[in-house]
Amino acid sequence: MQIPLRRTLTAALAAITFGLVATTAQQRPDNPFPGGTNPDGSLRPTPPLDRLFTQDAYTEYAILEPGSESFRIRFLPEETRAGATELVNATRGGSEGSGIEVYDPRTGKPLPFTYEQDPKDPETHAIHAKLRIPVPAGGVGRVLIYKTYKDPRTYTMHGEDIVWVRSLSGYRLGVLLPKGYTFLSSNVAAQLSTTSDGRLKLAFANPSGQSNPVTIHARRTTIAFPPTPGEDMFFDDVKTLYDLGAPETHMIAVDQSYSDYRRGGRASLDTLSYLPLRDLKVTDLDTAKTLPPAKSGNATNIALDVPIENEKQSVHLRLTGTLVDPAYTLERGELVFERTLKGLRNTILLPEGFEVSAVSQSGTIGKYNGRTYVALINLNEENQYTVRIRARKAGGWH
Repeated sequence: MQIPLRRTLTAALAAITFGLVATTAQQRPDNPFPGGTNPDGSLRPTPPLDRLFTQDAYTEYAILEPGSESFRIRFLPEETRAGATELVNATRGGSEGSGIEVYDPRTGKPLPFTYEQDPKDPETHAIHAKLRIPVPAGGVGRVLIYKTYKDPRTYTMHGEDIVWVRSLSGYRLGVLLPKGYTFLSSNVAAQLSTTSDGRLKLAFANPSGQSNPVTIHARRTTIAFPPTPGEDMFFDDVKTLYDLGAPETHMIAVDQSYSDYRRGGRASLDTLSYLPLRDLKVTDLDTAKTLPPAKSGNATNIALDVPIENEKQSVHLRLTGTLVDPAYTLERGELVFERTLKGLRNTILLPEGFEVSAVSQSGTIGKYNGRTYVALINLNEENQYTVRIRARKAGGWH
């Protein structure tokens, strides 16, 4: 059985970059296709998919009052390059950045930063956030950024109505209206909720991770909207990798990472209620330190080095271990993986030599180190769904 992926998830994410794909000489700035175009206008193909998960940053846009031409951004990016000492976040050309605040999500304390002009492009600026410690091998550097953009091209008024249009290249996204406004239209499929202070919020994911043009029209209303119970599922950064061993062994290596915002000095490992992992290892991704799990009744938890005391704090955990699942098997020489999955992102990595023949849920297909994978995105409010994957290899079906 191959279970080499104790480090695979972090290594795979090291190649991920944030922001738009670089514009080629033949790619028009208003062309949302990432491969660009040929001189005759035909589309260029993008490279084959080779990343187990799409980019990890979460971005929330809070549209400010009409006439301000501004919106407040909450941004949670990551840096996976071991040894990196800063995280760089560029301001898109044409947007004027101000009101910048940078925090360490582990402690909730401010981080030092600079906001510098790009010497090659006077219209572009970038936040250089100093990380609390260099990114450790096997860990992840995180920052929490608040910033205000003023962009009259993006935020305009049609009479008294708000018109907000922006190409969003992030993966997990949220957009909030000013209080006292309601939607006339929105062109993206999204969940709609009301925040605790009465603002309407769109929450959605962009499974491709590529450019996603969004247009919102909104109008004043006298209706008072009560808060909506529940959480924004797209704020949840959980991702789970199922690394399938030989199907006749029923063995699966599981690699899951997520952030926990619940306050207190201990974090409950709720994952174990549906993934009873053997050889469990828990890693604090902020430090790459191994945290010993402890049983408390029917629950398993870990003690936090830094207790979570406010909304800017979280712990970033990685759980690895082995799962034995009789539903993962061979049927007449054909690999069958059938399981109820939970969370926003789940990727199933097939054993070497197997090629997928059927997937019951919508997903993308790619290759990672020569092995086929299926990446699934749960866009529904329900936290679980069942997937059936079939695959076979040469000479393996009769």
